[in-house]
Amino acid sequence: MIYDGLIIIRGGGDLATGTIYRLWKSGFRLLVLETENPAAIRRAVAVSEAVFQGTAQVEDMTAVLIRTAEEAGRVIDAGQIPVLADPKGECISRLRPAAVIDAILAKRNLGTHRGMAPLTVALGPGFTAGEDVDYVVETKRGHQLGRIIREGQAIPNTGIPGLIGGYGAERVIHAPASGTLRAIRRIGDLVTVGEIIAEIESREPAENGKMTGNGGQDGMRVPVTASLAGVLRGLIRDGYPVKKGLKIADIDPRKEEQKNCFTISDKSRSIGGSVLEILCAELLNR
Repeated sequence: MIYDGLIIIRGGGDLATGTIYRLWKSGFRLLVLETENPAAIRRAVAVSEAVFQGTAQVEDMTAVLIRTAEEAGRVIDAGQIPVLADPKGECISRLRPAAVIDAILAKRNLGTHRGMAPLTVALGPGFTAGEDVDYVVETKRGHQLGRIIREGQAIPNTGIPGLIGGYGAERVIHAPASGTLRAIRRIGDLVTVGEIIAEIESREPAENGKMTGNGGQDGMRVPVTASLAGVLRGLIRDGYPVKKGLKIADIDPRKEEQKNCFTISDKSRSIGGSVLEILCAELLNR
């Protein structure tokens, strides 16, 4: 065991990072488990970027990639967040954490269960509180956001993003073809409707039938265009192998929100506050 009271968070995307940040600020000792190839869109505020870069800076918090779970103590002692590529959570039984937080946000349960730790919490739909995990936290924007569920499930996934600046589905961009993404614009850039923000090196036709240039090895480049005018809030990393239909970008129509591309969102902080409430109630009072 690395530490008494260790909290393991499964997932290091932007919504998970809000929880990680709140717990880190409150003094909890954390270990984040990620996949070997995270697909974060809001990369500027996701600790999962440490998997690619070795480190990731989110506001005043630093995440550091580790190769084995035994390295976590060193990183924790330095006041940082250890991130380990362990998508199946194979280290959990060995480390015997005080709590496991499923923050993968996959809209379905990828293996988290109550036997993993004395306390288990899941974010969003796909889990039943009291059966799969002890608690579920609502992640859907609106009046119920952050609600702590002790019995039952979160609101089912509708597939329609919450409204920001009056836009919902329009602000999310999905890959028009499978292939390798090549970024043209950067997170934080102001974009206009129809502007090319990226291209996908592909060997298959795009949904819109459009292809430009030569992608090499007889492949073509499929343009990815902005669905509306605003701030490019998120864009999957350059060189990422995408599947057709994968969410790859996010536009905020509120141009005045440009600086907030690089800070944790209100939604993420709200969810993190609910997880903090659960841990304080369950662990600090034992």
